[in-house]
Amino acid sequence: MTQTTNPTPVANTAARSQAIPQIAFDWYDQYAHGRIDRRTFMNRLMSLSAGGVALGTLTAALMPNYAEAEQVSFNDPDIKATYTTFPSPQGHGVGQGYLVVPTNLDGQAPVVLVIHENRGLNPYIEDVARRLAKAGFIAFAPDALYPVGGYPGNDDKGRSLQSSLDSAKMEADFMAAAEFLKNHELSTGKLGAVGFCYGGYVVNMLAARMPGQLNAGVPFYGTPAAEDIRDQVQAPLMLQFAGLDNRVNATWPDYEATLKANGVDYTAHIYPETNHGFHNDSTARYDEAAAELAWERTLAFFNTHLA
Repeated sequence: MTQTTNPTPVANTAARSQAIPQIAFDWYDQYAHGRIDRRTFMNRLMSLSAGGVALGTLTAALMPNYAEAEQVSFNDPDIKATYTTFPSPQGHGVGQGYLVVPTNLDGQAPVVLVIHENRGLNPYIEDVARRLAKAGFIAFAPDALYPVGGYPGNDDKGRSLQSSLDSAKMEADFMAAAEFLKNHELSTGKLGAVGFCYGGYVVNMLAARMPGQLNAGVPFYGTPAAEDIRDQVQAPLMLQFAGLDNRVNATWPDYEATLKANGVDYTAHIYPETNHGFHNDSTARYDEAAAELAWERTLAFFNTHLA
């Protein structure tokens, strides 16, 4: 089955975003993805400040506040979270990730790989892993920055570190993490993957490069795998897009054409009037209504394909 769904537009329920002009979100996206440097970004925000929007208001809204991103506490009695390493002979040799297991697990459970953005394993992604464990899945969130000391506690530094790593080795690390998780002693052997931004790209990459191992993938606002391998995708996909994310959305028509041509079971949801990163509840890009709907659909998708 293939379909593209355009839900009824949802209002951004984060009051802090109401005074932020859309152009500021667009600039932040350029900055977060390395298209402009921090100085250029701040200078552009200052131009809005001169127009009446306080610079402090802009930076506080756009920069992540991870204290606001915890929906499931790390000491929640329903889960057990630990850091564990895994072998990655084709990558950086050894990787590490955040493994979260339901405490009421009776036997084995389906597993879901959780893939971070372009700045390492930050608290928001760890919380996403805990949310999955609360829903009954075993979740594992690798940190691409482990070879250089791990997520540094700061997104700017994390982004710089991740951009310094060899991209082929990083991808090999994520494939090794997927194999580790799928073959974990508590795994049923059914593997899902969910990723955000860069992580969304990685989900698409895994679907293309591990077609016989990935059972379901949910990329949030992620670009497709390289054109020469994307026709290898076989696993069911649920693709989540932000309506205002012109950069990523421009890549979708060609990718959709490939999926259709190859008979891949996919569903694409586009959430109108939302920005790239709308699921991340640590910044003003967060759209509560869209994020909750997208997450509800994600869990239902995994329950269908990983059961």
